[in-house]
Amino acid sequence: MTAATDPAADLAVAQAFVDHRLAARALPDYPGATPDALSRSYAIQDQAIALFPDQVVGWKVGGVPPAQQAVLGAHRVAGAIFAANVWTAGGQPTDLPAIEGGFAAVEAEFIARIGADVDPNRTDWTLADAADQIDAVFIGVELAGSPLSSINDLGSAVVASDFGNNGGLVMGPELTDWRARMETIEVETLINGQSVGRGGSASLAGGALESVRFLLEHGARRGRPLTAGTLISTGAVTGVHRVDIGDESVCRFAGAGEVRCRMVKARPQHDPRG
Repeated sequence: MTAATDPAADLAVAQAFVDHRLAARALPDYPGATPDALSRSYAIQDQAIALFPDQVVGWKVGGVPPAQQAVLGAHRVAGAIFAANVWTAGGQPTDLPAIEGGFAAVEAEFIARIGADVDPNRTDWTLADAADQIDAVFIGVELAGSPLSSINDLGSAVVASDFGNNGGLVMGPELTDWRARMETIEVETLINGQSVGRGGSASLAGGALESVRFLLEHGARRGRPLTAGTLISTGAVTGVHRVDIGDESVCRFAGAGEVRCRMVKARPQHDPRG
């Protein structure tokens, strides 16, 4: 492990992750020296964003396990969400692509949408001010996904280096009157008909709004200030539930609706080998 900055090495790691994502091909191991500092993780992610042939339309926010927070100096991490990987939930289960041999999980989440461009120079936000930047909240599901099966086992610095272990986002119905309701809605996730987790916004340290506040500061400090329409997947409220190809999930938000998904084998978008 190393905290040293080596742009060429970071580029090689980013290229490997992007190539394997586009080819829908699993990575057996981390493709380089694993980062132990988030500064390097985000340097790799920035390289990967530049390489990936799509537009960033949102960010996922995930929690850092308490045992890693002091070492990394952070309680949350962020990863890019691309336009082609945002789906709208309908009457039938949404097909979610999983890389065979890689990592895939479903996460019930509240999704916030930013209403207007944010001051790019502002790096300190309160929860109340962060809430005022939101023009809508939706229920939804994050597809956590990576070519690297062991990504979560290797720690949050590794997670951050591969788009925060994001594979996409399913947009469910809009949550009306979200300021009054979001903190009290009970959420349950079922996989293949079996309940695997329950929770709500309170399951996240500081709640879902803390993820928005964090991302406003984080984006400005990275030179990526949030703009109108940016989607924020605020964190897994019932846990991270690993799934396999063929599995079906239902995330139920009491009184607000449900989002149904089905895991399918990811197909290559482009094979960089040829």
